[in-house]
Amino acid sequence: MEPSSQPQNSPALPETTPAPKRASLGAIVATLVQELVLTFLPALVLALLINHFVAQTTYVLGQSMEPNLHDDQHLLIEKVTYRFGEPERGDVVVIDVDHAEIPLIKRVIGLPGETVEIRASQLFIDGQPIDEPYLSGVLQRDYGPTTVPEDHVFVMGDNRNNSNDSRYFGAVPLDKVLGRAWVSYWPLQDAGLVN
Repeated sequence: MEPSSQPQNSPALPETTPAPKRASLGAIVATLVQELVLTFLPALVLALLINHFVAQTTYVLGQSMEPNLHDDQHLLIEKVTYRFGEPERGDVVVIDVDHAEIPLIKRVIGLPGETVEIRASQLFIDGQPIDEPYLSGVLQRDYGPTTVPEDHVFVMGDNRNNSNDSRYFGAVPLDKVLGRAWVSYWPLQDAGLVN
């Protein structure tokens, strides 16, 4: 029997573990960017979809809706209702009008095919007087009669003598109605549902 090249009872040499590799700065940045994209991109897409299809914020510019809505009052508008039906008389809507810097907030007065007229401070639709409990005894200039075209609505501000509305720019196409003013959230003393 030939002698072994290693001693029989010698202790085994410990296995050496390799030192952990340090991540490069580039790899750390790439991982961080990937995590940010995977976290925030879906949230951004969801926010954009909600803003486009469900709800968005806006604010009142000017006094045309006084005394019910005030300058710089912030509102949430919902966009779902008018995907399934048309605006109704009395709805407070947000409209996109070409000449305006921001969307305008007005009240729906006349519906498609109706004739709108103001005589002696009284609103008439198709010759019938209409009660407007949201007005506070304002004196109105005579207007009309005018017939609202199909697929349009006639809108006016509640502050009738200080409102740029359908009496000046005409009836609004239904596809320019962005949504219904739903909730006022700022300032806090005005918070609540929009009537």
